[in-house]
Amino acid sequence: MRILLVEDHPDLSRQVAEKIHRAGYNVDSVDTIEDADRALERCAYALALIDRRLPDGDGIALVPRMRRKRPDIRILLLTALDAVDNRIEGLEAGADDYLTKPFNLDELVARIRANLRKHSSGPTPPVQVGALRFDLENRAVHISGTQALLSRGELVLLETLVRRANCVVSRETLHAELYGYGEEVQDHALTSLVSRLRARLAAMNAGAEIFSARSLGYILRETREREERR
Repeated sequence: MRILLVEDHPDLSRQVAEKIHRAGYNVDSVDTIEDADRALERCAYALALIDRRLPDGDGIALVPRMRRKRPDIRILLLTALDAVDNRIEGLEAGADDYLTKPFNLDELVARIRANLRKHSSGPTPPVQVGALRFDLENRAVHISGTQALLSRGELVLLETLVRRANCVVSRETLHAELYGYGEEVQDHALTSLVSRLRARLAAMNAGAEIFSARSLGYILRETREREERR
């Protein structure tokens, strides 16, 4: 689960990001509205933490745009603007919660967890592709009833493809899910990881295959042999 942090104070951004990471979440940090917009195009975040006083404007402007792009995203505003009118303004703009500075980092993590629980739409059913069954709630993979043990990278890659099974997933989206916003990786890293996972699926007779979509990205779907036998 990935969280977007929009905060322009370097020390606070680092402290918050480290705390969130230790709590078990992946976090991407940006410091402007413009960079936040770019990050939203690359990754499906579960929750966003937004400072209001940003170098290029009021962070509250991000709230309706986030809602349009990611309707299910949870939004917490972090700000020194603690007047009642400011809190009401943020909540009426569409934010789910409001935490004023200075705040306790443990309380922040508790607010994150509470918001993610509160807005959960219930258990997500497993996705079946061929003989492969991906339990999205427990992040467990079974092939023909037997659990498959994958590396962290293979698991994240497969989960991203499974959530969009039978649809092309762009290389940019896969990079964002695997490596995070702004992280530098070698050009061949994704290609190599896809090749390894593709080989693993074939060796386990998963009945699901990762196909290349020219220069666009990759798509996970049942193997043609299984489709033809139906």
